[in-house]
Amino acid sequence: MESYISPIHEPLDATSPEHQDQLHMLADELLASSDFSINKMQEAARMIAMPLHYRVAAKLAISRHLLLQNDRPGKIGVVFAMWGEQNRLRPKTDDNPHGEDSLRTKVRQLQWIFRDTGIDWTLYPVDDGCPYGSGKLAAEIAAEFEGRHDIRVLFLADHLPAEKGPLRRLLSVDDSRKAGAIILGCSQAIADGAEAVMYTDADNSVHLGQIGILLDPYLQGGFRVVLGNRKHPDSILVKDGARWGIGIKNLRHMQRMIGDAIFSRGILDTQAAFKLYESQLLREIIANPTVFDFSFDTDWIAAFISRDEPFAQVPFVFIDSAAESATAKQQPMTTWETLLLGLLKSVRRYDLLKTPASREMARVIDEEVSDYRDLERIINHLPPGLDTAGEADFGDPSVISPGAMQAWIRSRKE
Repeated sequence: MESYISPIHEPLDATSPEHQDQLHMLADELLASSDFSINKMQEAARMIAMPLHYRVAAKLAISRHLLLQNDRPGKIGVVFAMWGEQNRLRPKTDDNPHGEDSLRTKVRQLQWIFRDTGIDWTLYPVDDGCPYGSGKLAAEIAAEFEGRHDIRVLFLADHLPAEKGPLRRLLSVDDSRKAGAIILGCSQAIADGAEAVMYTDADNSVHLGQIGILLDPYLQGGFRVVLGNRKHPDSILVKDGARWGIGIKNLRHMQRMIGDAIFSRGILDTQAAFKLYESQLLREIIANPTVFDFSFDTDWIAAFISRDEPFAQVPFVFIDSAAESATAKQQPMTTWETLLLGLLKSVRRYDLLKTPASREMARVIDEEVSDYRDLERIINHLPPGLDTAGEADFGDPSVISPGAMQAWIRSRKE
């Protein structure tokens, strides 16, 4: 590539508004280069030795190029849920060290990526019953953009109890764990005329300037489901260490086995907060949710797989924002309790326990996993067979069978 301006000094700080703006400047410069091509940008993004900000900017340049090539107008809804996000919504200061100015940052990212593309967007921040005033703060920030951009701050509590619709079985805001808010945001986006809806997280871990990469398979390929995949070899994943003990292998093994209908299709990053659904399909999927917690990702995936709906997966950049994460604040294994048991509910509902091993592992989980405390007994230990297992081995009953797994779990309980 030609020479480029590189005003960002390492390390790239995703919480810095200045770094965010400079990423856009660099991406614009790369896009305007006389020797720009998607292939060259993909090669640049793969180069581990290149500065991170350059690799990210290369991804952003690809994203914007794809949207600028699209000549079909459209309307997109962008949804995220808020609970305990009062710190990340505010800028970083000495008194707020984990601040990300996240709502203003998302608006600037959407301004940049959709400029001169013919695609309208609406941003839907949804308060999931936050006791710390996330929704109120978001509404105050959104007022700064009134008349210039469409930001609709929603409060789940205002829509409960519901007599009909997707939220009718959600008795109160206290019963929602993210999914209620996401469902509300998606429902509102569909009602407002969005032809497709994408959802993300409240922090700055996913730069929304990548949305062109997510939209392209929908706009050009006709896919009604497009999933971000952090495990794709062309993805850029920045994460500070592991959040779990070595026994995470146990949980992934059980997860992959009961969710074989999902994982065997190559969907290995079920929780990525970078997904897009066409509105009519999404309306059908969320009409009667199985769960209202943060296992909703796999519930929606199980729903479209049961319909034999084609899907696309795309690589993207994810820069972890763990300090204020809800999972970091919870009991360590309550997250996995929700994911594992929620997945089991969904695959049962959609009749996706197709193999003997998946059905047998479902029985083992029924008998051995009552709540997070049972998972805590196995998160720091491994049975023979899984100690040397890698990613490709998870879910394979020949590595360790459901029966052997059950015997080992019982031994841990003793």
